[in-house]
Amino acid sequence: MKRATDLVGIVLAAGRSRRFGSDKLLHALPDGTPMVLASLNALRAVLPHTVAVIRKDNDALAKLLAAHDVDTAIAEEADSGMGASLAAGVAATATAPGWLVALGDMPYIRPQTVALVADALRQGAVLAAPSFRGRRGHPVGFSGRYCERLLRLQGDRGARILLQEHARELALVDANDPGVLADIDRPA
Repeated sequence: MKRATDLVGIVLAAGRSRRFGSDKLLHALPDGTPMVLASLNALRAVLPHTVAVIRKDNDALAKLLAAHDVDTAIAEEADSGMGASLAAGVAATATAPGWLVALGDMPYIRPQTVALVADALRQGAVLAAPSFRGRRGHPVGFSGRYCERLLRLQGDRGARILLQEHARELALVDANDPGVLADIDRPA
């Protein structure tokens, strides 16, 4: 595997959208863009190497992503939770010096916010995230220092425990971007 020289974006898109009632990632936003593509576009504007982590049985999503030249990683254990999906994304890009992790159901994050978090990592932060009105949001940045921990993630808590254990190392960057907190769980 070729060594990545820059940060990699990971968009977690392996959920089942149970509360939404259908595959929300394929749901068209008011401008017609499928939700997952809007979420990916913010990362891809800043991090050309961005990977979407998907379930192996989501053929419609895989087809949409392939049509838009998006690299994918399969989360074999996606049903066990977000931790397994994040681990799959890191495993697929393990030579990266770090990752910015976003969720496929957060389509309103601005590329400028992604750039702020990426810059924090590039300037030496080991963990970084945007904050809006005092609340931590997404995407969350992890330096390569956390590769092994990320690879061992399981269950539905994702990297939350890692962030709690290393809260003192988390660089919060002020972002005037309400999209860092806005995830979509229901059609309304």
